[in-house]
Amino acid sequence: MSEKNENKDEEKLKSNDGQDELMDEWARTDAESVKKSEAAEKEQEDEEELIEKKDKKEKKETKESKNLKKQEEESGIKIYALRTTANREDQVMDFVYSNAQKKKLHVYSVIRPHGMRGYIFVEAETRSDAEQAAFNVPYARGILPAPVDYKEIAHMLEQVKVQMNIRKNDIVEIISGPFKREQAKITRIDKSKEDVVVELLESAVPIPITVKMDAVRVIRREEGAEETKEENDEDMETEM
Repeated sequence: MSEKNENKDEEKLKSNDGQDELMDEWARTDAESVKKSEAAEKEQEDEEELIEKKDKKEKKETKESKNLKKQEEESGIKIYALRTTANREDQVMDFVYSNAQKKKLHVYSVIRPHGMRGYIFVEAETRSDAEQAAFNVPYARGILPAPVDYKEIAHMLEQVKVQMNIRKNDIVEIISGPFKREQAKITRIDKSKEDVVVELLESAVPIPITVKMDAVRVIRREEGAEETKEENDEDMETEM
């Protein structure tokens, strides 16, 4: 077959018409090769561009995820909405509270707004704490992606008076503000302003710091904890 093609080309070369025809055929072959090569190069460039865009997107998402996590950690306690099966809200609340206690999570309250069905709210330090509290809980349908602003649910909450059992000399953990997670000792309680004065346990020099009552939680009560009539330390009532 190869010999026949060569003979055919030789015959074409013997005449001017044959030479022109053969040159045209070679030109077409070269043009097709160039087109295929250009198409292959463009396809490769497109593929590289897609890979580059994908890498940039992944890096951006990773950066945004890290920033979101950092903001979440720095911004203090958040409220997360947990979807539930309708009419099973109370059961889910009990399970979530139990989980939080057993796992020692930073979950500070579980809220069921009056009249709302299919949702409860978990007040926690991080999204991870809220998710762990709701993990494997029957009738729980998952934490919603974004935290909820307190203002969005404030109108659904009923203000009630609760007993706050805080005494002088109690050891507490600060749960919000710049000293979050620090342990401190109660030195004074101001019921009228709903403030407590504390001293940080790990501070080299005891410096009195004033924080709101709801910014601390009692973690240990020493035998020397005092009750005074003036401060009414034992069972104080405050609006929550």
